[in-house]
Amino acid sequence: MSVEFLLTSIVVILLPGTGVLYTLAIGLGRGFGPSIAAAFGCTLGILPAAIASIIGLASILHTSALAFQVIKYLGVIYLFYMAWSILRDGGTLDVSEDRAKSSTARTILNGMLLNVLNPKLSLFFLAFLPQFVPLNATGAAYTMVTLAAIFMLLTFVVFIGYGACAALARDYVISRPNVMNWLKRAFAGTFGFLGLKLALSER
Repeated sequence: MSVEFLLTSIVVILLPGTGVLYTLAIGLGRGFGPSIAAAFGCTLGILPAAIASIIGLASILHTSALAFQVIKYLGVIYLFYMAWSILRDGGTLDVSEDRAKSSTARTILNGMLLNVLNPKLSLFFLAFLPQFVPLNATGAAYTMVTLAAIFMLLTFVVFIGYGACAALARDYVISRPNVMNWLKRAFAGTFGFLGLKLALSER
């Protein structure tokens, strides 16, 4: 494993995306514990893309317009659903002192689906992982599995950090309902924008 791989992975993971937004939303809305579940779900959602890249299935998305479009529009629908979920009462970003109604399994599942239904994640791994595997290396598949596992671990750790920062701001947000309303609109608008951007993307 190279230093270049670690640095590149950290930069990629730190960039705000749907997983980061989701983890932040859960941290703000439900606290640190649920944000860990969100981070775990987002990390698990990377697994299908990593496996597809390792065994070459991601190339199907690259060559098949139909397969890419199907996955893409499922992802678009889910991003719009997440935007609606944030805005509705009792939704993802609903903040209250009562955390009992939070479902860990549902939080994990939503995080997984955000990444599973992102066709560009598979294409990213298809282009990203092979760059760090030496040419003509024996055990290339094992090397790619190791690199994918390290990427997922880094994702989990970084996302926990995002969730912790959001949870620290929770009390401030609870005491200021107007701030929460603006945050809801901002998060919902961002998810909606990402859904629209994905819908308009070619590849």
